[in-house]
Amino acid sequence: MPFINANGYHNKSVAYSIWHMFRIEDIVVHTLILGDEQVFFAENFKQKIGSPIITIGNELVKNEIRDFSNTLDISALYEYCTAVKTSTDKLLSELEYSDLKRKIAPESRQNLIESGCVSTDENAVWLVDYWCGKDVKGLIKMPFSRHLIMHTAASIRIKNKFR
Repeated sequence: MPFINANGYHNKSVAYSIWHMFRIEDIVVHTLILGDEQVFFAENFKQKIGSPIITIGNELVKNEIRDFSNTLDISALYEYCTAVKTSTDKLLSELEYSDLKRKIAPESRQNLIESGCVSTDENAVWLVDYWCGKDVKGLIKMPFSRHLIMHTAASIRIKNKFR
């Protein structure tokens, strides 16, 4: 974590950023849009990856991010990313134009809260209202695209620090 004290997405680790991006995608696709079981739980990725948390990780800061990143089995994390991408690709290929305007159902919000996948920490809990205030199109734009771009750019900056 070469930029641990910086402001911005690059103050994380690459492993954390990968975790964070794909946990969000899994949660949004399965809990909010499809209303089914997340890949993370369906395929027992908590144990495979060795993660001490099930959240998106927004509650972690500085050395907590470093310590968390060091616990992850990176090969299993990549396996998880592939499984999430496959499920997202399937969703996107099956969406109808009319689906894009569909608002997130109130019961999906409750399922999200009860799942414990978003921490109650002030750095994370705001996402519940943010996501649940979007329609499907809004969720595709953020977090599926802009969010990934921001964290990928930050990860490249971290990687380039070690060249």
